Parts: sequence; structure tokens; C-alpha cells
Amino acid sequence: MYIGLDLGTSGVKAVLLDRDGAVRASASRPLAVSRPRPRWSEQAPRDWSDAACGALAALVADARAAGIDPRDIDALGLTGQMHGATLLDAHGDVLRPAILWNDGRADAECAELEQLAPALHAVAGNLAMPGFTAPKLLWVRRHEPEVFARIAQVLLPKDYLRYRL
Repeated sequence: MYIGLDLGTSGVKAVLLDRDGAVRASASRPLAVSRPRPRWSEQAPRDWSDAACGALAALVADARAAGIDPRDIDALGLTGQMHGATLLDAHGDVLRPAILWNDGRADAECAELEQLAPALHAVAGNLAMPGFTAPKLLWVRRHEPEVFARIAQVLLPKDYLRYRL
């Protein structure tokens, strides 16, 4: 038996699969997105772990009700939203709400990156886009220098969830 856990923008979904790939149980918990200003999109990382724990608890309860022993679960696979900037200090504590993949505040920082690295597209295969992590870090450096100075780790949302689990 295997658990798949997906950290999406609107919710956390958990599914229990048997060795043949058949779905034996599933559960989900919703997530809220904060939009404190136009083009901003943020979430509290703690909400991700709370929702994941809730979905996993419901999944295990459903599995037990179906006669499945949780000790028969062999592994958990994790996937989720990308490019969210989850900023941690030296103690592993979250410094600010995560800036999500669909946040658009870092236009000026994208232009700055393109000026600093004119070959960026040729080397990386992508243009600098506001939803990517690097422009968000430049935005934090410029607009929240006290937060930027305390950054010890930058994790994507699914990696923060893995850290918490």
C-alpha cells in the first residue's frame, strides 16, 4: 500500500493505493490563499502541515474502516505546487507567509535579473518570471530587508511539508 500526498494551492489531497494501483481510500483538506494586495498570493506554511495531517488522519481512518491495517502502508510519495518561496531562519522557523507561484509582485525584480544576466533565457531555458523563486527573493531583499537578513533556507512548498512531516 502506498500513500500519495499532493500539496495544491487550494487544498491537500491524500490517496491510498494498493500494489495494483487501485484507489482504496482518499481524503482532502482545503487551503485558503491570502491576497493582501493586488497581484499578491500568499499562504501560511503551517496551514499546509495542518491540512496534510488532517487529510492523512482522515485517510487512515477510512482505511481502517475498510479493514486495511495502516501497518501495511509501505511508503508515502509527496508532490505539490512549485516556485513558492518558503523562507526559514536558522532555527527552521518560518519568517513570513510563503509567496506563491501565482504571485505577481516581482516584475521589477524580473527586469533587474534580465539586465544582470542577459543570457538568462539561453542558459536557463526560461525568462525571469514573477512567479519564480529568484525574483521573489530579490523582492524580499528590496522590500523586507529585515526578513531577508534572517533567511537561512529557502524551500518550495512541498519541501517545507516534507520537512514538517
